[in-house]
Amino acid sequence: MTSQAQAASPLPGVRGLAFLGFPLHPPRQPSDARGQHLLDVRIPTLFLQGTRDEFADLKLIEPLIARLGDRATMKLFQDADHSFHVPARTGRKDPQVRSELARALADWIEGVIGHSAPR
Repeated sequence: MTSQAQAASPLPGVRGLAFLGFPLHPPRQPSDARGQHLLDVRIPTLFLQGTRDEFADLKLIEPLIARLGDRATMKLFQDADHSFHVPARTGRKDPQVRSELARALADWIEGVIGHSAPR
């Protein structure tokens, strides 16, 4: 909902939007219609997505993010679902994935703040 508000009118003081599992569509109902408003967002955006996320088919979200250009960044988490859970067969544990996610988010925030901080 914040992205829809930002698309309609820039929100004061907001320098970027981060999505932890952007819900592009309901499970088993692939569509990119929910993401079309993102084309009107003019600030940096970060998409942290699991490769098994039933709410965001990679065949749909990757082209959408490409259309957003340089203001959008996506980081994929291999084998993670919408909640960033990974199956035991991967040999990875959920806390490892959450740690990677937190690092990616912190690095992105630092980059956004560092590039857009008032001087």
